[in-house]
Amino acid sequence: MPETPDHAGLRQEARAFRDHFRSVVLATSSADGQPDASYAPVVFDEQETPHVYISELAQHTRNLLENPRASLLFIADESDTRNLFGRQRLTLHCEARRIDPADPQATLLLDQFEHSFGKTVQLLRSLGDFHLFAFEVRAGTYVRGFAQAWEIADASLNIVKLNRG
Repeated sequence: MPETPDHAGLRQEARAFRDHFRSVVLATSSADGQPDASYAPVVFDEQETPHVYISELAQHTRNLLENPRASLLFIADESDTRNLFGRQRLTLHCEARRIDPADPQATLLLDQFEHSFGKTVQLLRSLGDFHLFAFEVRAGTYVRGFAQAWEIADASLNIVKLNRG
């Protein structure tokens, strides 16, 4: 589907909204379907793929190792929202992939985490229980407010369908 001016503008708006965040809400579930909601700091690579660096002591890490399906939620702060029923948000439905620590991409991404989040990441890198995950975006939704929702196709936040109330 060719990108229309509406699509391009919404895509840029959704990207600006997403890029405002330094962390993401994670929705994961165990192999037997037990849900878990949590959060983690996030960075994006050049292809706009989201990445998290998380400890296997946390339930969300164990869940991703057993069941790689996840949703990522970027949501406007309550204090910045006039009406909580119409809160701006971006939800990405993803397939998580653990990145092997020996992969050269892991070093680049962990350096990016360190640049973004400081010396704490140096300590975390020395611990054996942290895992780096990439999230391949399969679909998503960008909600601007009431009756303003658009379907997202991929990590670049390409708009596939406009739903205008």
